[in-house]
Amino acid sequence: MGDTLPHVVAIGGGFGGLHAARALASAPVRVTVVDRRNHHLFQPLLYQVATAALSPAEIASPIRNILRKQKNAEVVLGEVVDVALETREVVLADGGRIAYDYLVVATGAVDQYFGHPEWAERAPGLKSIDDAVEVRRRFLLAFEAAEREEDPEARRALLTTVVIGAGPTGVEMAGAMSEMARHSLTRDFRRIDPSTARILLIEGGDRVLPAYDPGLSRRAEAALTRLGVEVRTGSMVSRIEPDAVYVGDERIATRNVVWAAGVGASPLGRILGAPLDRMGRVVVEPDLSIPGHAEVFVVGDLANSTGADGEPLPGLAPVAMQQGAAAGRNIIRIIRGDAAEPFRYRDRGAMATIGRGAAVAEIKKLKLSGFPAWFAWLFVHIFFLIGFRNRIAVMLEWAWSYLSWQRGARLITGPLGTDLAPAGEPLGEPGDRESPEKEDAVAATTRPSEPAQRDEKGWRSGGADQARDS
Repeated sequence: MGDTLPHVVAIGGGFGGLHAARALASAPVRVTVVDRRNHHLFQPLLYQVATAALSPAEIASPIRNILRKQKNAEVVLGEVVDVALETREVVLADGGRIAYDYLVVATGAVDQYFGHPEWAERAPGLKSIDDAVEVRRRFLLAFEAAEREEDPEARRALLTTVVIGAGPTGVEMAGAMSEMARHSLTRDFRRIDPSTARILLIEGGDRVLPAYDPGLSRRAEAALTRLGVEVRTGSMVSRIEPDAVYVGDERIATRNVVWAAGVGASPLGRILGAPLDRMGRVVVEPDLSIPGHAEVFVVGDLANSTGADGEPLPGLAPVAMQQGAAAGRNIIRIIRGDAAEPFRYRDRGAMATIGRGAAVAEIKKLKLSGFPAWFAWLFVHIFFLIGFRNRIAVMLEWAWSYLSWQRGARLITGPLGTDLAPAGEPLGEPGDRESPEKEDAVAATTRPSEPAQRDEKGWRSGGADQARDS
């Protein structure tokens, strides 16, 4: 590759960044993908890592490995802290600078706690492998602590898990946790009955999966209830403490809380000097570029791009994938001297799974629930996993789990510290997380007026891009 070729830099190795890079595979350009993690994450399956159905390596692939056959692409491991638009340079945290001719920003979203940053330590979200491993760690630690607890009330609190937010992530998480407690763990303990674990799903709106058809929402809630999940709609969380969640004035004693209520845009969008919406997303031009800089494109969760109905597109994986590819094609058009084309999203539907053999799906006018939707969900997730090895591993793991009700990734990693502590202490401690790579080596509610994005329809069960600011 010659240095005289136009240089395209993609910030973020999620769906948007990778699809932009791939769209440029045959173009006369140099491509550099920059990310602060070395792996691409298939985020829609993060909840399966959090509930011990899959291990981290089964839903993540090294970015270098994904792009190994693309001769015009290289990968830089680094954290982007600034973009110098005038000099066309990306600035890294270590002081390094990468010059670009064209830039694609695809840094995704982060959890939004609506003015309560202190809730983050008590109620982790689900945006990265580290998050998923921590959620799994706290959930399994709760059963270990309950096994040793003599006081009935303290034991009840340990066996109570609260999931805040009933979008796809919350619904999938609550359903999987309930299945795990009632089937996978029932024979593992001697002094407690894991099937008595209480899983609460709290939603501020009037129904679960609020972005879906009302009929599918009702079926999803019925399926959750059959699994033993306590669903509370129209409930607003007012406070989260180390040993309790407050819904209004009601105190729910719990040592385990999961946040699935809303996301905000990556902070990197604020440094681009472009207009932002109330959620912090960059308001892009129809061709996905930013105003005044036709060479800079923003895609995925970070972009406020409107659909055919004039409404902003949701933070879904297909949106990020299609936008990344469209940005790549527009760069090729500009290099050829042609005008960039407006982005048009092709909606292929959305899905969310609730539990074993249960899911909901909206594919254009077709609305599915139950086993047909679940089977379609399985097929879609296998098909879009990156890498042959990932597909085979996940297929085998799912088959084993389905036949045996077992979850093979029930590992508690990291130091115990004070995790098995008396009531009043949180189960997880900040900074105690252990690297998922080491593990692999050994084997809310949301008010409509709030400036954050709901967990939308998911794709097909989760957010779109990697949730990080690379």
